[in-house]
Amino acid sequence: MIQNPILPGFNPDPSIVRVGEDYYIATSTFEWFPGVQIHHSRDLANWQLVARPLDRISQLNMIGNPNSGGIWAPCLSHCDGTFYLIYTDVKQWADSRYKITHNYLTTAPTIEGPWSEPIYLDSSGFDASLFHDDDGRKWYLSMIWDHRVGKNQFAGTLLQEFDETTGKLVGPRKNIFRGTELKLTEGPHLYKKDGWYYLLVAEGGTWWEHAVTMARSKTIDGPYEVDPENPFLTSRYNLDAPLQKAGHASLVETQFGTWYAVHLCSRPRKERRCMLGRETAIQKFEWSDDGWPRLVQGGRVPATEVDNSEFEGISSPAMDRSTRRIEFDTTQLDPHFQSLRRPVDSSWLDLEARPGWLRLYGEEPTTSNFRQSLIARRIQSFTTRATTCLDFQPDSFKQMAGLVAYYDTKNHYYLRVSMDEGLGRHIGIIRSDSGQDGEIPECETSLPNEGSVYLRAEIKTDDLQFSYSLDGESWQEIGPVLDASILSDDYFTLGFTGAFVGLCAQDLTGRRAPADFDFFHYEEI
Repeated sequence: MIQNPILPGFNPDPSIVRVGEDYYIATSTFEWFPGVQIHHSRDLANWQLVARPLDRISQLNMIGNPNSGGIWAPCLSHCDGTFYLIYTDVKQWADSRYKITHNYLTTAPTIEGPWSEPIYLDSSGFDASLFHDDDGRKWYLSMIWDHRVGKNQFAGTLLQEFDETTGKLVGPRKNIFRGTELKLTEGPHLYKKDGWYYLLVAEGGTWWEHAVTMARSKTIDGPYEVDPENPFLTSRYNLDAPLQKAGHASLVETQFGTWYAVHLCSRPRKERRCMLGRETAIQKFEWSDDGWPRLVQGGRVPATEVDNSEFEGISSPAMDRSTRRIEFDTTQLDPHFQSLRRPVDSSWLDLEARPGWLRLYGEEPTTSNFRQSLIARRIQSFTTRATTCLDFQPDSFKQMAGLVAYYDTKNHYYLRVSMDEGLGRHIGIIRSDSGQDGEIPECETSLPNEGSVYLRAEIKTDDLQFSYSLDGESWQEIGPVLDASILSDDYFTLGFTGAFVGLCAQDLTGRRAPADFDFFHYEEI
């Protein structure tokens, strides 16, 4: 049996493709670099992270991108020995009727790459995809964004042919589907089966009303008729379902002729906040006698357990994530880490300056949309612990380093070591809550002038407790129990990512003071 979600923690907007007996899912990464996560499986139950294709600035430059901008809803496909990846880089999306949404295509001979330099396609909307028709033609789809007052901003689904020879969109552009009464039509994917073109879209918005709509046509440019029992998949009518926000799906046929849909979901806790963000789940479905998809377990609500008995005897390695101690004893950064908006390079992260340690050179504050010295990994369980050892000798209150529990620039907690005229070298907590940030004065605690400090963050569902140690054995809690649920999509403002925990350093003097970390230990308890 498959246990949902199959990709826990921040892994939204899944796009699945099968190549032979191998399955790949691409998910959104937003402002986290490298762009796009790709997981691999052979049994649909166990998945491993195998690639992040957008790994250089020429493919993805997100310096200055807003929170929850960057990579939205990639589409992964495969045809004639080549992988195709379409992605949107969102430069502006909130606080304005206008959205800046640039769509690109990159290709590779294998999932590991090398991935090509991007081809610019257009900026008409977001959630773009590519359909490979059986006559050899390729078709580009995207939702259409309409910024005009009084108009439906989710204006429909754009279809245009893509000429691979020239690398350009060619021919007429047509709005082939304007959506249903569920509204907010986005995330289009095309499939062809039994002479029908099936158009799958997300509707209802990516929150509690989210849903998957299916429509079909005998011709690629429509008109499209909607499934009479629409929506195909949703939890909008069952607010007690374990998997909420179900929507934004992608379909795959197995080598056995069975069908599955991967889809976005979330698991709410306190005040219906989803600290782990939007995750990926999978459902098995069949085609009805009249040619519409129906979940095997019946109804529309996603299941937490899904039968995959046809894969019996096929092994696939599971994700290596539940306990991971990283010693920083190689020159390669562990693949679970990502950075904010820019690639890792030796100008701000060094694994060789002090063998066995990771060195961060302090740059901008945790509220910056530009150049942060920060690496972090997803929190993928409701009960986790992260521990590190920091060697840091600040000489100014403008220099800081430590352990961060992070959602975005407006919502995070930071256990940091710094310098103060009265306290000397000390440890304390910075809290950024709804964009209001600053120290928690009662937490400021003096430290010895020299020596390493061990730092720990422990999360139990909705509670976060920081602690520290001078020897790595005797631990002292610092600060109050903090509300971990502010690290969620559903708190303060609209957001699309999830909770991370990681390491960072700042030097607001511009002198780039170094901070050294001996290890990083992530545990799911």
